[in-house]
Amino acid sequence: MNSVKVTRVTETQWQAVEDGLIVGHGDVSIRSDGRLFVSVDVWRETAFDRLAAVMVADLPAPLHTLVGAADPDLKSRWESVGFTVGRREREYVVPTDPAVTGLGTVPPPPGLVVLPGVEVDPGRLRALDHEIREEVDATVGWRTMPAEVVPSPAGPKPLDLATYAVAARNGRYVGLIRVVPIRRRARIGLIAVRADHRRRGVGRALLAHALVSMHRNGIASAWAEVDESNTAGIALLEGAATRRTGDCLELVRS
Repeated sequence: MNSVKVTRVTETQWQAVEDGLIVGHGDVSIRSDGRLFVSVDVWRETAFDRLAAVMVADLPAPLHTLVGAADPDLKSRWESVGFTVGRREREYVVPTDPAVTGLGTVPPPPGLVVLPGVEVDPGRLRALDHEIREEVDATVGWRTMPAEVVPSPAGPKPLDLATYAVAARNGRYVGLIRVVPIRRRARIGLIAVRADHRRRGVGRALLAHALVSMHRNGIASAWAEVDESNTAGIALLEGAATRRTGDCLELVRS
């Protein structure tokens, strides 16, 4: 008989106790898009299954969790309580030095201008974002985009223009990149181009602009995640001297 006792100690935390000792804890966090992500950390293996089972029973579906692809044991444990693979992402570290990436001397395609976010019109940027989301939803589906850019059910949020750059052709916004600086590194959260301007070097021009800007600001590298089905995104990053650091699985329990 399992002697592990699990108690929900707060709205977002659970605690596992065995023989009077705390042997693990579980957490749930609510992403900005409203999704629930759970995690379990134990220091006695017997506690994991019990913690996960209690959390699943306490929380509404769907639930999500992230697992490294190189950790099949953890994946199996989550699968035992009803989780399945929802998406697979490749993780990359991207150098910003143009001498390394080879992007510093790459001119933008004819007629294309890349504007820093502080110079763009917020309303037109939001309209571009909306149009691209609709195009992606109509084809591969927005689930193939990075997890952190899933639309919020609460509606539009204020834009931090400093994190964006926009590609424009003949005054029309045709692509965008969003980069969030974190200390001396940064995260490339999104590169997206309108369907009628893909395969024309727009994404490469946006990436080159962002990396050169980061390098000038003393940021040595960035990281990015790409859904394994996004062949264009993978080709774009791998063409910039990136280093693949691993794969991540997002598991879902519906």
